Amino acid sequence: MVFFQTTCLFHYRGTMNLKEKINEDLKAALKSGEKTRLLTIRSILALILEFEKSGSDKEMHEEAEVKILSSAAKKRKDSIEQYRKANREDLAQSEEEELKIIMSYLPEQMSDIEIRSRVVEVANKIDATTKEDFGKLMSAVMKELKGKADGKIVRNTVEKVLSKI
Repeated sequence: MVFFQTTCLFHYRGTMNLKEKINEDLKAALKSGEKTRLLTIRSILALILEFEKSGSDKEMHEEAEVKILSSAAKKRKDSIEQYRKANREDLAQSEEEELKIIMSYLPEQMSDIEIRSRVVEVANKIDATTKEDFGKLMSAVMKELKGKADGKIVRNTVEKVLSKI
């Protein structure tokens, strides 16, 4: 399933960080009365505040922002899957709306073709040729694609690439 993003966090990189963008969007959602957007933005803000208070040396930077947002997106995806298994389409749709909002703050997601190309490139670079190299290849690819590609898609692609080599 592909989600189209209306806004990209990294478009705002030059002028504001994630917390500032979230606060700005929170005000806009309050004014417009968008309940789902408001709840989702509040949950992201709570994750940011939790991160900031988790340690004295914790400072929000781009990598931490992507990690927080990716984690929130993964939770939504897992919930969607569980709700669909339980035939709760209403709850699944609600989670999908939240997921779209969260995804709008992440970098644009790579296509399957781009992921496959990158996996093959990294496999050649680190000389990963057998299924035993799965962990090494997966780790190297995820370092490069963190926040830009879904981990499940990367995992499936790595498995396919190693089985054909």
